[in-house]
Amino acid sequence: MLAYFFNRPLPPGLEGLGDLALDLRWTWSHFTDRLWETLDREAWEHTGNPYFILQNVSQARLEEAAAETGFKEELQKWVAERQRYLQNPGWYGQQRGANELKSVAYFSMEFGLGEALPVYSGGLGILAGDYLKTASDLGVPVVGVGLLYQQGYFRQVLDPDGRQQEAFPYNDPTSLPVTPVQNRKGGWLRVRLELPGRSILVRVWQAQVGRVTLYLLDSNDLLNSPADRGATALLYLAGEKPRLTQEIILGIAGWQVS
Repeated sequence: MLAYFFNRPLPPGLEGLGDLALDLRWTWSHFTDRLWETLDREAWEHTGNPYFILQNVSQARLEEAAAETGFKEELQKWVAERQRYLQNPGWYGQQRGANELKSVAYFSMEFGLGEALPVYSGGLGILAGDYLKTASDLGVPVVGVGLLYQQGYFRQVLDPDGRQQEAFPYNDPTSLPVTPVQNRKGGWLRVRLELPGRSILVRVWQAQVGRVTLYLLDSNDLLNSPADRGATALLYLAGEKPRLTQEIILGIAGWQVS
Protein backbone atom coordinates (compact mmCIF):
# COMPACT_ATOMS: atom_id res chain seq x y z
CA MET A 1 0.00 0.00 0.00
CA LEU A 2 3.04 2.28 -0.07
CA ALA A 3 1.95 3.50 -3.50
CA TYR A 4 -1.16 5.12 -1.99
CA PHE A 5 0.85 7.97 -0.55
CA PHE A 6 4.33 7.46 -1.93
CA ASN A 7 4.33 7.03 -5.69
CA ARG A 8 7.50 8.87 -6.70
CA PRO A 9 10.20 6.73 -8.33
CA LEU A 10 13.35 6.07 -6.36
CA PRO A 11 16.57 6.06 -8.39
CA PRO A 12 18.24 2.66 -8.94
CA GLY A 13 20.20 1.69 -5.85
CA LEU A 14 17.97 3.59 -3.43
CA GLU A 15 14.99 1.21 -3.40
CA GLY A 16 15.60 0.19 0.21
CA LEU A 17 15.02 3.73 1.50
CA GLY A 18 11.24 3.23 1.53
CA ASP A 19 11.39 0.19 3.81
CA LEU A 20 13.83 1.89 6.17
CA ALA A 21 11.68 5.03 6.37
CA LEU A 22 8.55 3.10 7.29
CA ASP A 23 10.18 0.86 9.89
CA LEU A 24 9.89 2.73 13.19
CA ARG A 25 12.87 0.88 14.55
CA TRP A 26 14.71 4.14 13.86
CA THR A 27 12.91 5.59 16.91
CA TRP A 28 15.14 3.56 19.22
CA SER A 29 17.95 2.18 17.07
CA HIS A 30 19.48 5.19 15.36
CA PHE A 31 21.66 3.40 12.84
CA THR A 32 20.11 5.18 9.82
CA ASP A 33 20.19 8.72 11.24
CA ARG A 34 23.16 9.67 9.10
CA LEU A 35 21.33 8.67 5.90
CA TRP A 36 18.41 11.01 6.54
CA GLU A 37 20.62 13.82 7.75
CA THR A 38 22.65 13.49 4.56
CA LEU A 39 19.54 13.67 2.38
CA ASP A 40 18.05 16.76 4.05
CA ARG A 41 19.74 18.16 7.16
CA GLU A 42 17.14 20.90 7.76
CA ALA A 43 14.14 18.55 7.56
CA TRP A 44 15.90 16.01 9.76
CA GLU A 45 16.64 18.59 12.44
CA HIS A 46 13.07 19.91 12.41
CA THR A 47 11.08 16.69 12.15
CA GLY A 48 13.24 13.64 12.86
CA ASN A 49 10.86 11.89 10.45
CA PRO A 50 12.54 9.83 7.70
CA TYR A 51 9.23 9.22 5.89
CA PHE A 52 8.56 12.95 5.67
CA ILE A 53 12.07 13.49 4.33
CA LEU A 54 11.67 10.79 1.71
CA GLN A 55 8.41 12.31 0.52
CA ASN A 56 9.64 15.90 0.38
CA VAL A 57 13.27 15.78 -0.67
CA SER A 58 13.74 16.83 -4.29
CA GLN A 59 14.14 14.26 -7.03
CA ALA A 60 17.39 15.98 -7.97
CA ARG A 61 18.77 15.38 -4.47
CA LEU A 62 17.79 11.71 -4.66
CA GLU A 63 19.59 11.42 -7.99
CA GLU A 64 22.68 13.00 -6.43
CA ALA A 65 22.55 10.52 -3.53
CA ALA A 66 22.21 7.63 -5.98
CA ALA A 67 25.43 8.78 -7.61
CA GLU A 68 27.30 8.88 -4.29
CA THR A 69 29.07 5.58 -3.77
CA GLY A 70 29.43 6.12 -0.03
CA PHE A 71 25.73 6.82 0.44
CA LYS A 72 24.67 3.73 -1.50
CA GLU A 73 27.11 1.51 0.35
CA GLU A 74 25.86 2.72 3.72
CA LEU A 75 22.26 2.27 2.61
CA GLN A 76 22.90 -1.29 1.43
CA LYS A 77 24.65 -2.07 4.70
CA TRP A 78 21.64 -0.99 6.78
CA VAL A 79 19.11 -2.64 4.48
CA ALA A 80 21.01 -5.91 4.94
CA GLU A 81 21.22 -5.35 8.70
CA ARG A 82 17.46 -4.80 8.85
CA GLN A 83 16.85 -8.06 7.02
CA ARG A 84 19.08 -9.92 9.49
CA TYR A 85 17.15 -8.34 12.37
CA LEU A 86 13.76 -9.33 10.93
CA GLN A 87 14.87 -12.90 10.22
CA ASN A 88 16.40 -13.40 13.66
CA PRO A 89 13.80 -15.09 15.91
CA GLY A 90 14.99 -13.13 18.96
CA TRP A 91 15.16 -14.40 22.52
CA TYR A 92 11.52 -15.44 22.70
CA GLY A 93 11.59 -17.13 19.32
CA GLN A 94 14.57 -19.21 20.44
CA GLN A 95 13.08 -20.14 23.81
CA ARG A 96 9.44 -20.94 23.07
CA GLY A 97 8.24 -24.44 22.27
CA ALA A 98 5.78 -25.54 19.61
CA ASN A 99 2.78 -25.10 21.94
CA GLU A 100 3.76 -21.74 23.39
CA LEU A 101 2.04 -18.40 22.92
CA LYS A 102 1.33 -17.60 19.26
CA SER A 103 0.24 -13.94 19.44
CA VAL A 104 -0.92 -11.22 21.86
CA ALA A 105 -2.97 -8.14 20.91
CA TYR A 106 -1.99 -5.13 23.03
CA PHE A 107 -4.62 -2.36 23.09
CA SER A 108 -3.82 1.16 24.24
CA MET A 109 -5.33 4.61 23.77
CA GLU A 110 -1.84 5.92 23.01
CA PHE A 111 1.53 4.62 21.81
CA GLY A 112 4.60 6.80 22.36
CA LEU A 113 7.07 5.59 19.76
CA GLY A 114 8.52 8.95 18.74
CA GLU A 115 7.64 12.53 17.85
CA ALA A 116 7.20 11.58 14.20
CA LEU A 117 4.03 9.70 15.19
CA PRO A 118 2.33 12.04 17.71
CA VAL A 119 -0.47 9.82 19.03
CA TYR A 120 0.53 9.96 22.69
CA SER A 121 0.68 12.49 25.51
CA GLY A 122 2.63 11.09 28.44
CA GLY A 123 3.54 8.16 30.63
CA LEU A 124 0.98 5.63 29.42
CA GLY A 125 1.94 6.23 25.80
CA ILE A 126 5.68 6.03 26.44
CA LEU A 127 5.22 2.80 28.38
CA ALA A 128 3.06 1.30 25.62
CA GLY A 129 5.62 2.32 23.00
CA ASP A 130 8.44 0.77 25.03
CA TYR A 131 6.46 -2.48 25.26
CA LEU A 132 6.29 -2.68 21.47
CA LYS A 133 9.98 -1.84 21.04
CA THR A 134 11.01 -4.46 23.60
CA ALA A 135 8.67 -7.05 22.09
CA SER A 136 10.31 -6.42 18.73
CA ASP A 137 13.84 -6.85 20.06
CA LEU A 138 12.93 -10.00 22.02
CA GLY A 139 10.85 -11.53 19.25
CA VAL A 140 7.67 -11.65 21.37
CA PRO A 141 4.62 -12.10 19.06
CA VAL A 142 2.76 -8.89 19.90
CA VAL A 143 0.35 -6.88 17.75
CA GLY A 144 -0.39 -3.31 18.88
CA VAL A 145 -3.83 -1.71 18.43
CA GLY A 146 -4.42 2.02 18.94
CA LEU A 147 -6.03 5.12 17.45
CA LEU A 148 -4.71 7.51 14.79
CA TYR A 149 -5.72 10.95 16.01
CA GLN A 150 -6.24 13.77 13.53
CA GLN A 151 -4.82 16.26 16.03
CA GLY A 152 -3.75 14.21 19.01
CA TYR A 153 -2.73 16.21 22.06
CA PHE A 154 -2.39 19.96 22.27
CA ARG A 155 0.90 21.83 22.28
CA GLN A 156 1.32 24.41 24.99
CA VAL A 157 2.41 27.94 24.10
CA LEU A 158 2.46 31.07 26.22
CA ASP A 159 1.00 34.42 25.16
CA PRO A 160 2.73 37.77 25.98
CA ASP A 161 0.91 37.85 29.33
CA GLY A 162 2.18 34.42 30.31
CA ARG A 163 -1.17 32.67 29.87
CA GLN A 164 -1.31 29.19 28.43
CA GLN A 165 -2.65 28.88 24.89
CA GLU A 166 -3.38 25.53 23.30
CA ALA A 167 -2.40 24.72 19.73
CA PHE A 168 -3.69 21.61 17.98
CA PRO A 169 -1.46 20.89 14.97
CA TYR A 170 -3.04 18.60 12.39
CA ASN A 171 -1.56 15.15 11.99
CA ASP A 172 -1.45 14.79 8.22
CA PRO A 173 -1.46 11.00 7.72
CA THR A 174 0.35 11.36 4.40
CA SER A 175 3.37 12.70 6.31
CA LEU A 176 3.25 10.13 9.11
CA PRO A 177 5.17 6.82 8.90
CA VAL A 178 1.95 4.83 8.42
CA THR A 179 0.25 3.17 5.46
CA PRO A 180 -3.35 2.06 4.81
CA VAL A 181 -4.09 -1.63 5.36
CA GLN A 182 -5.44 -3.53 2.38
CA ASN A 183 -8.51 -5.70 2.47
CA ARG A 184 -8.75 -8.97 0.57
CA LYS A 185 -9.98 -7.21 -2.56
CA GLY A 186 -7.09 -4.77 -2.65
CA GLY A 187 -9.00 -1.79 -1.26
CA TRP A 188 -8.56 0.11 1.99
CA LEU A 189 -9.60 -1.99 4.97
CA ARG A 190 -12.57 -0.43 6.80
CA VAL A 191 -14.48 -1.87 9.73
CA ARG A 192 -18.18 -1.06 10.09
CA LEU A 193 -19.38 -0.54 13.66
CA GLU A 194 -23.06 -0.58 14.56
CA LEU A 195 -23.84 2.11 17.13
CA PRO A 196 -27.29 3.15 18.46
CA GLY A 197 -29.17 4.64 15.51
CA ARG A 198 -26.25 4.66 13.11
CA SER A 199 -23.22 2.85 11.78
CA ILE A 200 -19.70 4.20 11.60
CA LEU A 201 -16.81 3.27 9.32
CA VAL A 202 -13.36 2.90 10.87
CA ARG A 203 -10.29 3.06 8.65
CA VAL A 204 -7.29 0.88 9.44
CA TRP A 205 -3.67 2.03 9.19
CA GLN A 206 -0.46 0.17 9.85
CA ALA A 207 2.84 1.21 11.40
CA GLN A 208 5.80 -1.16 11.39
CA VAL A 209 7.73 -1.27 14.66
CA GLY A 210 10.62 -3.59 13.85
CA ARG A 211 9.14 -7.09 14.06
CA VAL A 212 5.89 -5.78 15.58
CA THR A 213 2.88 -4.47 13.66
CA LEU A 214 0.87 -1.60 15.14
CA TYR A 215 -2.66 -1.10 13.78
CA LEU A 216 -4.07 2.41 14.17
CA LEU A 217 -7.76 3.17 13.68
CA ASP A 218 -9.49 6.40 12.75
CA SER A 219 -13.07 7.46 11.93
CA ASN A 220 -12.24 10.37 9.62
CA ASP A 221 -13.99 8.75 6.66
CA LEU A 222 -16.02 10.89 4.24
CA LEU A 223 -18.93 8.47 4.52
CA ASN A 224 -19.30 9.18 8.25
CA SER A 225 -21.25 12.08 9.71
CA PRO A 226 -19.22 15.17 10.72
CA ALA A 227 -19.61 14.25 14.39
CA ASP A 228 -18.44 10.70 13.86
CA ARG A 229 -15.55 11.82 11.67
CA GLY A 230 -14.34 13.80 14.68
CA ALA A 231 -14.57 10.87 17.08
CA THR A 232 -10.85 10.22 16.71
CA ALA A 233 -9.84 13.87 16.35
CA LEU A 234 -8.28 14.40 19.77
CA LEU A 235 -6.58 12.24 22.33
CA TYR A 236 -8.95 11.82 25.31
CA LEU A 237 -11.97 13.79 24.13
CA ALA A 238 -13.90 15.62 26.84
CA GLY A 239 -17.30 14.21 27.81
CA GLU A 240 -18.51 10.72 28.58
CA LYS A 241 -20.19 9.94 25.23
CA PRO A 242 -17.29 11.03 22.97
CA ARG A 243 -14.82 9.19 25.18
CA LEU A 244 -17.00 6.07 25.16
CA THR A 245 -17.21 6.24 21.36
CA GLN A 246 -13.41 6.31 21.17
CA GLU A 247 -13.17 3.29 23.44
CA ILE A 248 -15.76 1.40 21.39
CA ILE A 249 -13.79 2.13 18.23
CA LEU A 250 -10.58 0.92 19.84
CA GLY A 251 -12.06 -2.10 21.57
CA ILE A 252 -14.60 -3.49 19.11
CA ALA A 253 -13.11 -2.42 15.78
CA GLY A 254 -9.64 -3.19 17.10
CA TRP A 255 -10.72 -6.67 18.12
CA GLN A 256 -12.09 -7.32 14.64
CA VAL A 257 -8.84 -6.13 13.05
CA SER A 258 -6.50 -8.04 15.34
